[in-house]
Amino acid sequence: MHNELYRASGLPVLQNRTFADQATAKAYASADVVLVQDLHSGLVYNAAFDPQKLSYDSDYQNEQAHSAHFKAHLEAVEHIVKQHFVGQRLIEVGCGKGYFLEQLRGKGFDIVGIDPAYEGDNPHVLKAPFTPDAGLSADAVVLRHVLEHIPDPLAFLHIIAQANDGGRIYIEVPCLDWILEHRAWFDVFYEHVNYFRIEDFRRMFATVDEAGHLFGGQYLYVVADLASLRDSLPPAEPVQVPDNFCHSIGRALQIAQVDGGQPVGIWGASSKGVIYSLFLQRAGVSVDQIVDINPAKQGRYLPLSGLRVSSPEEAMQALPAGAHLFVMNSNYLDEIRHMTDERYVYHAVDDATFQ
Repeated sequence: MHNELYRASGLPVLQNRTFADQATAKAYASADVVLVQDLHSGLVYNAAFDPQKLSYDSDYQNEQAHSAHFKAHLEAVEHIVKQHFVGQRLIEVGCGKGYFLEQLRGKGFDIVGIDPAYEGDNPHVLKAPFTPDAGLSADAVVLRHVLEHIPDPLAFLHIIAQANDGGRIYIEVPCLDWILEHRAWFDVFYEHVNYFRIEDFRRMFATVDEAGHLFGGQYLYVVADLASLRDSLPPAEPVQVPDNFCHSIGRALQIAQVDGGQPVGIWGASSKGVIYSLFLQRAGVSVDQIVDINPAKQGRYLPLSGLRVSSPEEAMQALPAGAHLFVMNSNYLDEIRHMTDERYVYHAVDDATFQ
């Protein structure tokens, strides 16, 4: 039994996949999201999710560490890891491109990683999915932005606990409470099957050493004892989705129409920008430029919308002063204002006032 919270149709299966040509991008696979809260476990997930639709390869790009602000976030995470796990052997499950793992190794941490999408040549990273057969164990586990992708998160945590024979774990995931409070409908992706609140982890683990929020509240984290992981969860508070959850689509349409065709740009061609630009396009907003500082995305095309990603320099040549620039993540707003010399009208779409 579950309670339906939100649904969206025709989302890209992997929103961070990019393409060499527009036709292939527009023809990319789509799927639906039916966000529900399970009435037994209290967890929120996409009831329409099919993991067989997902296939990660080198065209999947989600690296955020090109931003100084995001690097500062990783420094904050490193501080938490150091407080709890200093001197311990670590495993990073789902280490991605290995940026954070390299950061920790550079600071003297004894850490190995595992991820099927890893592209580098670090001998301390195993390019494979995590399973008990991988033969990896350590004193503690780092699990950053992985659990939202796992169809049965509690079962996956039990696999980690058993394979690691206990120990402690650092978990970091997007925060559902922040998404709802900020009406960030563009933070709901097909690729993310789960959406968590801090209270969910307090119900999963009998012992939580520390819990809190990071990255302007967009992420939540917990440090917990794997040996205290419960088999079933106690009752949860019901999740309430605001009535005006998607109101900002209309607000963006209004802004684009007021100035009679003033060019529109979007800054951020990762997950948020992919969903936002697609829905704006479907609402009739012509997106003239979508910008990203990640060189691996520049010159490539986004799934379903077919929009081409520009570098900041290219976008500034194309967008005249006074153009509307929708900023997908307000954490980067000051960086973007500085980089663009304050020449645009900036709209932080995840700000509570943008409704």
